[in-house]
Formats: sequence, C-alpha cells, structure tokens
Amino acid sequence: MSSFYTETELCELGLKRIGSNVLISRKVSIYSADKITIGNNVRIDDFCILSGKIAIGDYVHIAAYCGLFAGEVGIEIKNFAGVSSRCMIYALSDDYSGEFMTNPTVPDKYKNIISKKVTLGEHSLIGTSSVILPGVEIGEGAAVGACSLVLKSCDEWTMNVGIPAKFVKKRSRKLLEYSKEIMENK
Repeated sequence: MSSFYTETELCELGLKRIGSNVLISRKVSIYSADKITIGNNVRIDDFCILSGKIAIGDYVHIAAYCGLFAGEVGIEIKNFAGVSSRCMIYALSDDYSGEFMTNPTVPDKYKNIISKKVTLGEHSLIGTSSVILPGVEIGEGAAVGACSLVLKSCDEWTMNVGIPAKFVKKRSRKLLEYSKEIMENK
C-alpha cells in the first residue's frame, strides 16, 4: 500500500475540488474538506493539518508537519509556491493582549478572534519552521528564511528573514524561465 492516497481515495475525501497528479499523504489531517480546493501537480506530505477555507494552486509542495489554519477567511497558496517542513500558517488567531480570554474551550463572548486572509504568491517560498500570522501576503517570488516569524506582508521578489521577518535582499527572477518552460510543455 502506498503512503499516499489513491486517485479514487482522493475523490472520496469530499474536497471541494481536486486536480490531477495530486499526492496527499494518508497521514494528513483534513478538516472542512468541502472548503478546500487543490490544483494540479500538488504534493502534501506526512503529518500536515489542513483546516478551513484553503485554495492551493498548481505545482505546490507542502512539506511534512505543516499546519494551515484558515477558518472562514481563508489561505490561498498560488502556483509554484512551496511551504517547507514544520511551517505554521494562521489566518486566525486568539487576541493575546490580555483584554480577552483565549483557547477553544472558552465561550466566544469572552474571546476576540483575529481573522484575516493569508496569501502566498506565485513562486513564493516559506523556509522551514516559519510562522505566518493573519493578514500576511507573501508577494510573488518572495522567500521567507527558515525559522522566521512573519507579522507583515513581504514585497514581491524579496528575501525576508528573522523574528520578526525583515527584508534582506532582492530575489532573482530566473526561475520564471523554468516555470514558463514547464507550462509550455504540459
């Protein structure tokens, strides 16, 4: 038996939409499958959690131990993006100011949930063990270095690193030649 779901099993997961050539580990946890769309040529590795309204484009890889917590506002991962292992992406979060209570066991009237869509642009890359918080947009071609905490959006074709993540330099666009070739040869 393969460690990935078969095509038939993928269709039985109840996803809103699933493309072709999709590999999803049998060890992935999926919540609200009917709100998740997955494009073509996507791979999602072991021990990932997908929860809420998630849209994944084509040629996307989500490595092992990642968590995507989208709620109703959503997480969008565009074509050719990559999420390295142990990354966490939150479109919603508790308010940690102390003005409200936190955690799912507390009645809603005592909590303040921050909900803002997260977008990973085409050709963006998130380095291992990074955390993306609500409302962040990772621009086209932007890269986030390993172990970064992303509190603010990252401009297109930049490299961003640290806690909190900050711009360090521009990123090459040479990879666009390769993606063009891939798309022309489909």
